[in-house]
Amino acid sequence: MWLSSPSNNPIGKKALLLLMMVTVLTRGSSAHAHGSVVDGGDGCTIQLDFYSAHFSIYQPDRSGHRAYCEDIPVATDTLFVMEYQHNAMREVPIEFRIIRNDSPLGRFVRWSDIQQIEDIDAVTAYYQSAQPRPDGVLSIQHVFQAEGDYVGIVSAPHPDGSPTYHAVFPFHVGRPLVPVWGWPILGIGILLLWWRYRKHTQPASAMSGNQPHETM
Repeated sequence: MWLSSPSNNPIGKKALLLLMMVTVLTRGSSAHAHGSVVDGGDGCTIQLDFYSAHFSIYQPDRSGHRAYCEDIPVATDTLFVMEYQHNAMREVPIEFRIIRNDSPLGRFVRWSDIQQIEDIDAVTAYYQSAQPRPDGVLSIQHVFQAEGDYVGIVSAPHPDGSPTYHAVFPFHVGRPLVPVWGWPILGIGILLLWWRYRKHTQPASAMSGNQPHETM
């Protein structure tokens, strides 16, 4: 089979590279979330420079007590919960904003991209400036009216007032067209189709190359 010796077969090299890319992308999606929210396996954490907080999203009407890191299944009443891990966060106000993600960067949007938005209020779906929380817990409730791509932005100043730190986490509301577990299946399907195509085209190419040449 052509895949058994990829070092001597350019088609095998391309197929192996494609399979490696699918594997890396899938592992990257399942091992951690996007942007400033990270899934460490025992819960999600949002990072704002040296600040950090446990981060969970709930949709009680839909999923009960199930917690999400970022992507949520439907547009409905949604609860964002941050449990501060640093005492300094209890002393500062927190800004929590959700905007529609119209950026062509999609999941890869960062704070530097947010800064380039001329009128952020025009794309804002939710905004709250929360006062310091002595108990270290911030709860944000928002009802999503439409499915689609969004970006969450959390901002908190240094205890001295400056600088201000930002966390940016892109997320999707609604079921994705291809779930994370579906990418390996999709990748294997593409490889199988490619292999079948090469299997049927290579013999024809070989026969045409072995045709005797006419001599004058």
